[in-house]
Amino acid sequence: MGRIVLNRDKCKACYLCIDACPKKVLGKDKTVNALGYYPAAVEKQEDCIGCAMCARVCPDIAIEKVYK
Repeated sequence: MGRIVLNRDKCKACYLCIDACPKKVLGKDKTVNALGYYPAAVEKQEDCIGCAMCARVCPDIAIEKVYK
């Protein structure tokens, strides 16, 4: 199974990844990042199926799929 790693300081809070995730693994962070946005955040890593749809739709290349 895969897991995702989100670079919160690259995220510009478009939330396309949140909409793309079939398992609703991602949500909105409650603190701002270095760019002044409320980035996406991994909330339920254990539910991730490793499809990487979030990484595919991210225009900022802020999400990476890691195989474990």
